[in-house]
Amino acid sequence: MTKAIKLSEKIFIAGAYGMVGSSIKKILKKRGYEKSLLTPRRTDLNLLNSELVKEWFVKNQPKIVILAAAKVGGIYANSSYPANFILENLKIQTNIIESSWLSGVRRLIFLGSSCIYPKYATQPIKEELLLSGELESTNQWYAIAKIAGIKLCESLRIQHNFDAISLMPTNLYGPNDNYHPQNSHVVAALIRKFLIAKTQNLSSITCWGSGSVLREFMHVDDLAEAVIFCLENWFPDYRNAPLDIHGNPLNHLNVGTGKDISIKCLAKKIASITDFKGEIIWDKSKPDGTPRKLLDIQRINKLGWKAEIDLDEGLTKTISLLKKSDLKLNFSPDS
Repeated sequence: MTKAIKLSEKIFIAGAYGMVGSSIKKILKKRGYEKSLLTPRRTDLNLLNSELVKEWFVKNQPKIVILAAAKVGGIYANSSYPANFILENLKIQTNIIESSWLSGVRRLIFLGSSCIYPKYATQPIKEELLLSGELESTNQWYAIAKIAGIKLCESLRIQHNFDAISLMPTNLYGPNDNYHPQNSHVVAALIRKFLIAKTQNLSSITCWGSGSVLREFMHVDDLAEAVIFCLENWFPDYRNAPLDIHGNPLNHLNVGTGKDISIKCLAKKIASITDFKGEIIWDKSKPDGTPRKLLDIQRINKLGWKAEIDLDEGLTKTISLLKKSDLKLNFSPDS
Protein backbone atom coordinates (compact mmCIF):
# COMPACT_ATOMS: atom_id res chain seq x y z
CA MET A 1 0.00 0.00 0.00
CA THR A 2 1.34 3.45 -0.94
CA LYS A 3 1.48 5.86 1.97
CA ALA A 4 -1.02 8.70 1.69
CA ILE A 5 1.48 11.42 2.58
CA LYS A 6 4.32 12.08 0.16
CA LEU A 7 7.27 14.38 0.78
CA SER A 8 6.57 16.14 -2.50
CA GLU A 9 2.99 17.11 -1.56
CA LYS A 10 1.93 20.28 0.24
CA ILE A 11 0.27 19.64 3.60
CA PHE A 12 -2.06 22.28 5.04
CA ILE A 13 -2.46 22.17 8.83
CA ALA A 14 -5.46 24.34 9.69
CA GLY A 15 -5.00 25.43 13.29
CA ALA A 16 -1.26 24.78 13.26
CA TYR A 17 -0.63 27.02 16.28
CA GLY A 18 -3.24 25.51 18.59
CA MET A 19 -2.63 22.59 20.93
CA VAL A 20 -3.49 19.84 18.43
CA GLY A 21 -2.15 21.53 15.30
CA SER A 22 1.19 22.40 16.89
CA SER A 23 1.68 18.81 18.00
CA ILE A 24 0.89 17.50 14.50
CA LYS A 25 3.29 20.05 13.02
CA LYS A 26 6.03 19.03 15.45
CA ILE A 27 5.76 15.35 14.58
CA LEU A 28 5.56 15.92 10.82
CA LYS A 29 8.71 18.08 11.01
CA LYS A 30 10.52 15.28 12.85
CA ARG A 31 9.57 12.93 10.00
CA GLY A 32 11.05 15.17 7.34
CA TYR A 33 7.97 17.05 6.11
CA GLU A 34 9.06 20.53 7.21
CA LYS A 35 9.41 21.92 3.66
CA SER A 36 5.99 20.51 2.70
CA LEU A 37 4.00 22.21 5.47
CA LEU A 38 1.58 25.10 4.98
CA THR A 39 0.84 26.65 8.37
CA PRO A 40 -0.69 30.13 7.98
CA ARG A 41 -1.48 32.08 11.13
CA ARG A 42 -4.82 33.79 11.77
CA THR A 43 -3.29 37.08 10.63
CA ASP A 44 -2.39 35.44 7.31
CA LEU A 45 -5.67 33.60 6.69
CA ASN A 46 -9.06 34.28 8.27
CA LEU A 47 -10.73 30.85 8.22
CA LEU A 48 -14.13 32.45 8.93
CA ASN A 49 -14.08 34.22 5.55
CA SER A 50 -15.12 31.83 2.78
CA GLU A 51 -13.82 33.97 -0.09
CA LEU A 52 -10.39 34.40 1.50
CA VAL A 53 -10.19 30.66 2.16
CA LYS A 54 -11.09 29.84 -1.46
CA GLU A 55 -8.49 32.28 -2.75
CA TRP A 56 -5.85 30.82 -0.44
CA PHE A 57 -6.54 27.28 -1.71
CA VAL A 58 -6.33 28.37 -5.34
CA LYS A 59 -3.03 30.12 -4.68
CA ASN A 60 -1.34 27.48 -2.50
CA GLN A 61 -2.79 24.21 -3.87
CA PRO A 62 -2.39 21.88 -0.86
CA LYS A 63 -2.89 18.18 -1.53
CA ILE A 64 -3.28 16.96 2.07
CA VAL A 65 -5.43 18.88 4.58
CA ILE A 66 -5.47 18.35 8.34
CA LEU A 67 -8.41 20.24 9.83
CA ALA A 68 -7.42 20.90 13.45
CA ALA A 69 -8.77 24.46 13.62
CA ALA A 70 -11.77 25.04 15.88
CA LYS A 71 -13.23 27.31 18.52
CA VAL A 72 -12.93 25.27 21.72
CA GLY A 73 -13.56 25.73 25.42
CA GLY A 74 -14.82 24.13 28.63
CA ILE A 75 -18.31 23.97 30.18
CA TYR A 76 -18.38 27.67 31.13
CA ALA A 77 -17.34 28.90 27.68
CA ASN A 78 -19.75 26.59 25.85
CA SER A 79 -22.66 27.58 28.10
CA SER A 80 -21.90 31.31 27.92
CA TYR A 81 -21.23 31.71 24.19
CA PRO A 82 -23.42 29.14 22.39
CA ALA A 83 -23.85 31.21 19.21
CA ASN A 84 -20.09 31.73 18.89
CA PHE A 85 -19.42 28.02 19.23
CA ILE A 86 -21.89 26.87 16.61
CA LEU A 87 -21.39 29.74 14.13
CA GLU A 88 -17.60 29.91 14.16
CA ASN A 89 -17.07 26.16 14.01
CA LEU A 90 -19.61 25.72 11.20
CA LYS A 91 -17.90 28.48 9.20
CA ILE A 92 -14.34 27.26 9.76
CA GLN A 93 -14.94 23.63 8.88
CA THR A 94 -17.35 24.27 6.00
CA ASN A 95 -14.99 26.79 4.39
CA ILE A 96 -12.01 24.44 4.61
CA ILE A 97 -13.79 21.22 3.63
CA GLU A 98 -15.61 22.78 0.66
CA SER A 99 -12.51 24.57 -0.61
CA SER A 100 -10.50 21.34 -0.24
CA TRP A 101 -13.00 19.46 -2.36
CA LEU A 102 -13.33 22.18 -5.01
CA SER A 103 -9.57 22.71 -5.35
CA GLY A 104 -8.65 19.06 -5.80
CA VAL A 105 -7.22 18.18 -2.39
CA ARG A 106 -6.34 14.48 -2.46
CA ARG A 107 -6.94 13.60 1.18
CA LEU A 108 -8.50 15.44 4.14
CA ILE A 109 -8.79 14.51 7.80
CA PHE A 110 -11.31 16.30 10.02
CA LEU A 111 -10.96 16.32 13.80
CA GLY A 112 -14.21 16.18 15.72
CA SER A 113 -14.80 15.52 19.41
CA SER A 114 -16.19 12.82 21.68
CA CYS A 115 -18.95 15.26 22.69
CA ILE A 116 -20.75 14.36 19.44
CA TYR A 117 -22.16 11.30 21.18
CA PRO A 118 -25.36 11.21 23.30
CA LYS A 119 -25.14 12.21 26.96
CA TYR A 120 -26.32 8.80 28.14
CA ALA A 121 -24.63 6.66 25.51
CA THR A 122 -23.84 3.03 26.31
CA GLN A 123 -20.25 2.75 27.54
CA PRO A 124 -17.73 2.37 26.01
CA ILE A 125 -19.14 4.47 23.18
CA LYS A 126 -19.09 2.88 19.73
CA GLU A 127 -18.99 4.94 16.53
CA GLU A 128 -22.51 3.78 15.61
CA LEU A 129 -24.03 5.70 18.53
CA LEU A 130 -23.69 9.00 16.69
CA LEU A 131 -27.15 10.65 16.42
CA SER A 132 -28.75 7.97 18.60
CA GLY A 133 -29.78 10.20 21.51
CA GLU A 134 -29.86 13.59 23.25
CA LEU A 135 -26.61 15.55 23.51
CA GLU A 136 -25.10 16.97 26.71
CA SER A 137 -26.78 20.38 27.00
CA THR A 138 -23.68 22.30 28.14
CA ASN A 139 -21.78 21.69 24.90
CA GLN A 140 -24.52 20.83 22.39
CA TRP A 141 -23.70 23.85 20.21
CA TYR A 142 -20.11 22.74 19.67
CA ALA A 143 -21.23 19.12 19.24
CA ILE A 144 -23.80 19.98 16.57
CA ALA A 145 -21.18 21.87 14.58
CA LYS A 146 -18.80 18.91 14.79
CA ILE A 147 -21.53 16.48 13.74
CA ALA A 148 -22.20 18.68 10.70
CA GLY A 149 -18.49 18.48 9.82
CA ILE A 150 -18.48 14.69 10.04
CA LYS A 151 -21.57 14.43 7.86
CA LEU A 152 -20.22 16.94 5.32
CA CYS A 153 -17.09 14.81 4.92
CA GLU A 154 -19.20 11.65 4.64
CA SER A 155 -21.61 13.19 2.11
CA LEU A 156 -18.77 14.42 -0.13
CA ARG A 157 -17.30 10.91 -0.12
CA ILE A 158 -20.66 9.39 -1.06
CA GLN A 159 -21.65 11.91 -3.74
CA HIS A 160 -18.31 13.08 -5.12
CA ASN A 161 -15.80 10.39 -4.06
CA PHE A 162 -13.86 13.01 -2.08
CA ASP A 163 -11.38 11.27 0.22
CA ALA A 164 -12.29 12.83 3.57
CA ILE A 165 -12.08 10.97 6.88
CA SER A 166 -12.85 12.03 10.46
CA LEU A 167 -11.40 11.24 13.88
CA MET A 168 -13.22 11.68 17.20
CA PRO A 169 -10.64 12.25 19.95
CA THR A 170 -11.36 11.93 23.64
CA ASN A 171 -10.48 14.71 26.13
CA LEU A 172 -7.01 16.09 25.45
CA TYR A 173 -4.21 17.67 27.45
CA GLY A 174 -0.58 18.55 26.89
CA PRO A 175 1.73 21.30 25.55
CA ASN A 176 0.13 24.52 24.25
CA ASP A 177 -3.15 23.91 26.07
CA ASN A 178 -5.41 26.84 26.94
CA TYR A 179 -5.04 27.91 30.60
CA HIS A 180 -7.62 30.69 30.52
CA PRO A 181 -9.39 30.97 33.93
CA GLN A 182 -12.85 30.48 32.40
CA ASN A 183 -12.44 29.01 28.91
CA SER A 184 -10.07 26.08 29.56
CA HIS A 185 -10.84 22.36 29.57
CA VAL A 186 -10.74 20.28 32.74
CA VAL A 187 -7.08 19.18 32.85
CA ALA A 188 -5.73 22.65 32.07
CA ALA A 189 -8.20 24.22 34.52
CA LEU A 190 -7.13 21.88 37.32
CA ILE A 191 -3.40 22.29 36.61
CA ARG A 192 -3.84 26.06 36.72
CA LYS A 193 -5.79 25.92 40.00
CA PHE A 194 -3.24 23.71 41.73
CA LEU A 195 -0.21 25.67 40.52
CA ILE A 196 -1.79 28.91 41.74
CA ALA A 197 -2.71 27.32 45.07
CA LYS A 198 0.82 26.03 45.53
CA THR A 199 2.39 29.37 44.60
CA GLN A 200 0.05 31.31 46.91
CA ASN A 201 0.39 28.72 49.68
CA LEU A 202 -3.40 28.36 49.89
CA SER A 203 -4.97 25.98 52.39
CA SER A 204 -7.73 24.86 50.01
CA ILE A 205 -9.04 25.08 46.47
CA THR A 206 -12.57 24.72 45.07
CA CYS A 207 -13.29 22.60 42.00
CA TRP A 208 -16.46 22.49 39.91
CA GLY A 209 -19.03 19.72 40.30
CA SER A 210 -19.09 16.59 42.44
CA GLY A 211 -15.86 15.12 41.09
CA SER A 212 -17.59 11.76 40.62
CA VAL A 213 -18.00 11.84 36.84
CA LEU A 214 -15.68 9.68 34.77
CA ARG A 215 -13.56 10.96 31.91
CA GLU A 216 -10.95 9.60 29.52
CA PHE A 217 -7.82 11.70 28.92
CA MET A 218 -5.24 11.45 26.14
CA HIS A 219 -2.00 13.33 25.60
CA VAL A 220 -2.15 15.52 22.50
CA ASP A 221 0.98 13.89 21.04
CA ASP A 222 -0.89 10.58 20.94
CA LEU A 223 -3.65 12.23 18.92
CA ALA A 224 -1.07 13.73 16.54
CA GLU A 225 0.39 10.27 15.98
CA ALA A 226 -3.12 8.92 15.35
CA VAL A 227 -3.80 11.61 12.74
CA ILE A 228 -0.66 10.77 10.78
CA PHE A 229 -1.22 7.03 11.21
CA CYS A 230 -4.75 7.26 9.80
CA LEU A 231 -3.69 9.44 6.87
CA GLU A 232 -1.17 6.75 5.97
CA ASN A 233 -3.13 3.60 6.83
CA TRP A 234 -6.91 4.13 6.94
CA PHE A 235 -8.78 4.09 3.63
CA PRO A 236 -12.55 3.53 4.16
CA ASP A 237 -12.98 2.01 0.68
CA TYR A 238 -10.32 -0.68 1.20
CA ARG A 239 -11.27 -4.22 2.15
CA ASN A 240 -9.47 -4.12 5.51
CA ALA A 241 -11.18 -0.87 6.57
CA PRO A 242 -13.26 -0.83 9.78
CA LEU A 243 -16.95 -1.61 9.29
CA ASP A 244 -20.00 -0.70 11.35
CA ILE A 245 -22.37 -3.27 12.84
CA HIS A 246 -24.25 -3.41 9.53
CA GLY A 247 -21.13 -4.20 7.53
CA ASN A 248 -20.79 -0.72 6.00
CA PRO A 249 -17.49 1.24 5.93
CA LEU A 250 -17.11 3.75 8.74
CA ASN A 251 -16.17 7.32 7.90
CA HIS A 252 -15.30 8.35 11.46
CA LEU A 253 -13.22 6.57 14.09
CA ASN A 254 -12.80 7.09 17.82
CA VAL A 255 -9.37 7.92 19.23
CA GLY A 256 -8.58 7.45 22.91
CA THR A 257 -6.77 5.45 25.54
CA GLY A 258 -9.52 3.02 26.50
CA LYS A 259 -9.19 4.04 30.18
CA ASP A 260 -11.16 6.53 32.25
CA ILE A 261 -10.76 8.13 35.67
CA SER A 262 -12.97 10.14 38.03
CA ILE A 263 -12.36 13.88 38.18
CA LYS A 264 -11.66 13.49 41.91
CA CYS A 265 -8.87 11.01 41.20
CA LEU A 266 -7.54 13.27 38.45
CA ALA A 267 -7.46 16.20 40.88
CA LYS A 268 -5.56 14.10 43.42
CA LYS A 269 -2.97 13.15 40.78
CA ILE A 270 -2.44 16.79 39.82
CA ALA A 271 -2.29 17.81 43.49
CA SER A 272 0.44 15.23 44.06
CA ILE A 273 2.48 16.30 41.01
CA THR A 274 2.23 19.99 41.94
CA ASP A 275 2.92 19.16 45.61
CA PHE A 276 -0.28 20.83 46.81
CA LYS A 277 -1.17 19.48 50.26
CA GLY A 278 -4.26 21.54 51.06
CA GLU A 279 -7.97 20.61 51.04
CA ILE A 280 -9.89 20.04 47.81
CA ILE A 281 -13.48 21.32 48.04
CA TRP A 282 -16.10 20.28 45.46
CA ASP A 283 -18.76 22.84 44.50
CA LYS A 284 -21.75 20.63 43.68
CA SER A 285 -23.79 23.64 42.56
CA LYS A 286 -21.70 23.68 39.37
CA PRO A 287 -22.55 21.28 36.49
CA ASP A 288 -20.83 17.92 36.12
CA GLY A 289 -21.69 17.37 32.47
CA THR A 290 -22.02 13.86 31.06
CA PRO A 291 -21.81 11.18 33.82
CA ARG A 292 -19.29 9.06 31.91
CA LYS A 293 -17.60 9.34 28.53
CA LEU A 294 -15.33 6.46 27.53
CA LEU A 295 -14.73 5.78 23.86
CA ASP A 296 -14.67 2.33 22.30
CA ILE A 297 -11.34 2.30 20.44
CA GLN A 298 -11.32 -1.28 19.16
CA ARG A 299 -11.49 -0.26 15.51
CA ILE A 300 -8.49 2.08 15.44
CA ASN A 301 -6.56 -0.38 17.62
CA LYS A 302 -7.30 -3.16 15.12
CA LEU A 303 -5.87 -0.96 12.36
CA GLY A 304 -2.61 -0.89 14.31
CA TRP A 305 -2.65 2.33 16.36
CA LYS A 306 -2.75 2.67 20.14
CA ALA A 307 -2.02 5.45 22.64
CA GLU A 308 1.45 5.25 24.17
CA ILE A 309 1.62 8.00 26.82
CA ASP A 310 0.49 6.99 30.32
CA LEU A 311 -1.63 9.57 32.18
CA ASP A 312 0.80 9.97 35.10
CA GLU A 313 3.72 10.39 32.71
CA GLY A 314 1.80 12.81 30.51
CA LEU A 315 0.61 14.98 33.39
CA THR A 316 4.09 15.13 34.92
CA LYS A 317 5.66 16.20 31.62
CA THR A 318 2.90 18.74 30.93
CA ILE A 319 3.22 20.38 34.35
CA SER A 320 7.02 20.38 34.15
CA LEU A 321 6.94 22.09 30.73
CA LEU A 322 4.40 24.63 31.96
CA LYS A 323 6.59 25.55 34.92
CA LYS A 324 9.56 26.11 32.59
CA SER A 325 7.57 28.11 30.01
CA ASP A 326 7.08 31.85 29.91
CA LEU A 327 3.29 31.46 30.03
CA LYS A 328 1.94 33.97 32.53
CA LEU A 329 -0.89 32.42 34.48
CA ASN A 330 -3.20 34.84 36.25
CA PHE A 331 -2.12 34.08 39.80
CA SER A 332 -5.30 35.23 41.50
CA PRO A 333 -6.87 32.61 43.79
CA ASP A 334 -10.41 33.74 42.93
CA SER A 335 -10.00 33.81 39.14
